[in-house]
Amino acid sequence: MSTETLARRQRLVDEQNTLWHRMQEIMQAAESENRDLTAEERQNWDAAEARLTEVSGDLERLERMANLSSVDRSQIITTSDRGDDPEADAARYAEAFGLYLRWGLEGLQTEQRQLLQGGFNQLTQQRAMGTTPDTAGGYLVPETFRATMTETMKAYGGLLNICQVITTADGGDLWWPTNDDTNNEGALLSENQQVPETDVQIGRRELGAYLFTSKLVKVSWKLMRDSAFDVESWLPRKLGERIGRAAAGYLITGSGVKQPEGLVTQIRVGATGASGQTTSVTYDDLVDLEHSIDPAYRGPNCRWLWNDVTLKVLRKLKDADGRPLWVPVPAPGFPATVNGYPYTVDNKMPVPAAGAKSIAFGDFQAGYVVRQVQGVSTIRLNERYADFLQSGFFGYAELDGMVDDASAIAAYQHAAS
Repeated sequence: MSTETLARRQRLVDEQNTLWHRMQEIMQAAESENRDLTAEERQNWDAAEARLTEVSGDLERLERMANLSSVDRSQIITTSDRGDDPEADAARYAEAFGLYLRWGLEGLQTEQRQLLQGGFNQLTQQRAMGTTPDTAGGYLVPETFRATMTETMKAYGGLLNICQVITTADGGDLWWPTNDDTNNEGALLSENQQVPETDVQIGRRELGAYLFTSKLVKVSWKLMRDSAFDVESWLPRKLGERIGRAAAGYLITGSGVKQPEGLVTQIRVGATGASGQTTSVTYDDLVDLEHSIDPAYRGPNCRWLWNDVTLKVLRKLKDADGRPLWVPVPAPGFPATVNGYPYTVDNKMPVPAAGAKSIAFGDFQAGYVVRQVQGVSTIRLNERYADFLQSGFFGYAELDGMVDDASAIAAYQHAAS
């Protein structure tokens, strides 16, 4: 930036801080006397808020202009600032992000703002997004924050733990070839016989990147500025829970039309309950479902997937010799099993009901694929809830999912009546 631009930005920052403190003083005066704002105080507060919005807009425009005019400033850490220790660089970024959550941009030093802006630019360069920072586009979250969100998402979607997950740097369409050659086989060749031909049919699959949001989480300023409140842990957990619940539902039952292709929506039925089995399962049903999977897939990667309600039903089942099908964890490091295979609980799976596909079995690594975009973003809304002395936060992530190999997984479907 030029000297004049830097001076103007500093004046705007100073005015922004002055306005902010004035608004706080008005609110604190009313709170200390346990009363509502007077007409004059409301008028002064509204005027300060209106001016604050103008000043914030001017600051954002200056920052955008600076980013457009200087490529070097778009890096998360400039050449002069970058050290030889990537862990230290990541720690500085995480510290700046934590302060941003608590205090917003006005609580950051210039260097910390530049670090966050660099993370935002890094994300937009990967995704070719044309948004602006803070209230428009959000900031790239640090690795530790993203890990918390991802682990929480997995906790609320068991399928995500057992399927194939592809992580990409951007959200462009992802294509890869497919082939089902199981109906073709070689031949015995007689002497002087020409080698027969059988073409290989190559298909193509596509994974997109659908946008999932946590919706809005509002946090009071008083709570955020209390050092005893660990906002850096609480917030990613809360945002991750919400995104995880939403994504898990679509990965199980999504239609595939402008949303992920759900597992239950697409997999074939390998076993069907007899008439009257609208909520029950038998030992024979499970055996039939197991053997509906070709032995080529029925190996150590096979497992069950169901709702916890279904597990409750299955824990009461016994084989022909009266032995329970459910076997608890035999020792640390070993999973509990049903009929010899481990299981995963995903509460977005359908519960036992008429016509429901309540159980899936097979090799989920081969049968279902999830594509997720690496960059996770969060946005802090500074002024929208200022009159409630709150700030709003929401996160968003991009992912898609689909059945990859339909032969690898099958479902048990309850009788219709």
